[in-house]
Amino acid sequence: MKARNGENGHMPGRIDRTRLAVSFGIALGLVLIVFGFRSGITGDEARQTPPAIERMSPADGDRVLRQAQIIIDFADGYEATLNIDGIELPVTRLDELSSSGAQPAPGAQVELPATAVFDPGNNVLSFQPQPRALITEFTQGEHVAVVTYWEILAGREKSRTYQWRFFTD
Repeated sequence: MKARNGENGHMPGRIDRTRLAVSFGIALGLVLIVFGFRSGITGDEARQTPPAIERMSPADGDRVLRQAQIIIDFADGYEATLNIDGIELPVTRLDELSSSGAQPAPGAQVELPATAVFDPGNNVLSFQPQPRALITEFTQGEHVAVVTYWEILAGREKSRTYQWRFFTD
């Protein structure tokens, strides 16, 4: 017997509403998945730091070890100070270390002071907890760090601050 309305028994010009609704739902789901992947921001892109700060470690919300080093890498032309848990850390400039005494011999080790250290050649401010420093180690829990930074040409009077938190297990 020959099918009157096509091979599947449906009339040729008729649309099956159930199949149309399911197809539309699947298409919409695929579009939303693709949109979600393309607009998702993760990792370093999700962290909002001022344009003056190019990179920092630990980043906001990171978990670190008790002796973790704090590193803030600035754009050219900035200086800064660092405050951790309400303790203002003294800052030593690397160029002042070499100009205050005799010039170190090539390849010689230079002992860094137990302060925050600013390297003007690389625009990096860093701090390493150690026995003679104001902070000898990071205790377990949350820590609040505040960096005060300014453009060298504008002066410290026009400084800004950036605050973030990190955790020690």
